[in-house]
Amino acid sequence: MTTVADVVVVGAGMVGAACAYYAARAGLSVTVVDRAGAAGGTTGAGEGNILVSDKPPGPELTLALRSAGLWRELGDTLDGSRFELEPKGGLMVARSDAEHAALGSLAARQRAAGVDVVDVPADALTTVEPHLARDLPGGARYPQDMQVQPMLAAAHLLRAARARVLTRTTVTALRRDRTGAVRTVVTDRGTISTPAVVNAAGVWAGEVAALAGTRLPILPRRGFVLVTEARPPLIRHKVYAAGYVDNVGRDDADLGTSPVVEGTRAGTILIGSSRERVGFDPTFSLPALRRLAAEAVRLFPVLAPVQVIRAYRGFRPYSPDHLPTIGPDPRVPGLHHACGHEGAGIGLAPATGEAVAALLTGTRPPIDLRPFAPERHDVHL
Repeated sequence: MTTVADVVVVGAGMVGAACAYYAARAGLSVTVVDRAGAAGGTTGAGEGNILVSDKPPGPELTLALRSAGLWRELGDTLDGSRFELEPKGGLMVARSDAEHAALGSLAARQRAAGVDVVDVPADALTTVEPHLARDLPGGARYPQDMQVQPMLAAAHLLRAARARVLTRTTVTALRRDRTGAVRTVVTDRGTISTPAVVNAAGVWAGEVAALAGTRLPILPRRGFVLVTEARPPLIRHKVYAAGYVDNVGRDDADLGTSPVVEGTRAGTILIGSSRERVGFDPTFSLPALRRLAAEAVRLFPVLAPVQVIRAYRGFRPYSPDHLPTIGPDPRVPGLHHACGHEGAGIGLAPATGEAVAALLTGTRPPIDLRPFAPERHDVHL
């Protein structure tokens, strides 16, 4: 059976849901295809970060600032309480004098780029977070940082888009016409005729690109999160060490960790984050989990007796230059990419979806997409 759509979005995670939502708002008929379920990949294994704080000035920060504004709009339009959108703010803390100096420099540059940053001296840290360790040299508070329940958010965006969503459906081919343009998406449940395909397949985006005869250097980067037993409210913000920024920007494949600690509405506490390139190895790494727990207790000694009830892991779509890929593939007319966001996909999804929808309707995106262009990867292939 063959159906028709103005655009087919491959991937029903947060980025794919945002692309579907904004494309539908622009008047396009949308079909979303995912070989698992909605939010069944990286989105379902994330913490729901919506951050501007972890990004130095540059194109990704520009994208993040735009996206933060769109998240606030979505909260008003779709009732953010239904997907636990919380403007809790972030608190980045230094664990050494060297980290404190680096954080001060980063905060100054971010402030000049439009980020709202409030310096927090050492003697005021426990006013912001009463249970923090008492020997930290200082920090910075980021009121624009937010939190969302990512699986709920993706589901609500897909529902609001009124898109046709095909889960448990695998894309097996992308057929091109005589001009080389994509015209048909072939799945194991039928075919879809379309003039536009959006590759929002996360860690599998390289596989989808290959189906169209092109390449993207997207690799999986494994990460773990610990979940504690429910406790009375202990932590007010998303709190993380200043070294988190460097950990995100690492290029080597070895295990790297930097503590990120936050509470949830259910009373549990989430503890991250780790990064390592081990392919799709699903093994749980006890050294990584122990290191995360120890680093969290270093920031919050009150957590020492708290029980961890479970841990989960996911794979983030890693790009060699740490920037997402957003825009049309110049080698394959009709194919657009929206992938490679690594751990920032939840936060960057709305601005990505808005930009892709603009391209699909022939209008100018609100941000400059040249730094995210697919053709920049040619030097890595």
